Amino acid sequence: MTTSSPYESARAAVVQASRTLAAAGLVVGTAGNVSTRVGDHVAISATGAVLAELTPEQVTIVSMDGEIIDGQLAPTSETGLHLGILRAAPAEAVGAVVHTHSPLATSLSLVLDEVPVVHYQQLLLGGSVRVAGFHPFGSPELAQAVGGALDGRLAALMANHGAVALGADLAQAVSNALLTEWICELYWRARSIGEPRVLDAAQQRSVIEAATRIDYGRTKRVDA
Repeated sequence: MTTSSPYESARAAVVQASRTLAAAGLVVGTAGNVSTRVGDHVAISATGAVLAELTPEQVTIVSMDGEIIDGQLAPTSETGLHLGILRAAPAEAVGAVVHTHSPLATSLSLVLDEVPVVHYQQLLLGGSVRVAGFHPFGSPELAQAVGGALDGRLAALMANHGAVALGADLAQAVSNALLTEWICELYWRARSIGEPRVLDAAQQRSVIEAATRIDYGRTKRVDA
């Protein structure tokens, strides 16, 4: 098996992301999958691989049409989901996809059709987190439903299934997966004691304006 650049670094990134998600409790055993663009190809975790123990040999390189380019293991059964997302999104905006079965996101997917905007950091994901309708894993129908739920968003839930998060690279996709789970926990905890206050459109715009004005989220050097 070839592990030379650029596949070597892409495989390493998928391994690191998978292990990070597992350590954070967002994936358990073989439940979940990770992918990242490699030029015109995609590095993606193999089916049946335990993500907490993923190795570079368990990351397969496929074309955007799903053809195996490099590797000895079949890619995840959700390859169609990953490739559909990556084909539809601009390469400079979305370069990686993570699919988790994180407990709180999955719990809310059993009940809600959408997680409304309850915290301003949710705007980093594009706004409310939609829940795609249920379809069997690995099916074209699931890929299509998730694609619709992701329109204008960097995260979505999958009814009775789990969550998907996107990013320009794997570090950002993992960060967005963690943020999605945090938002879901926040909402779940709030709902346990009352009806959460939802940020309306005007409040959301004010947050975006403030963030733009101060370049929120970036480190800044203090002038001496």
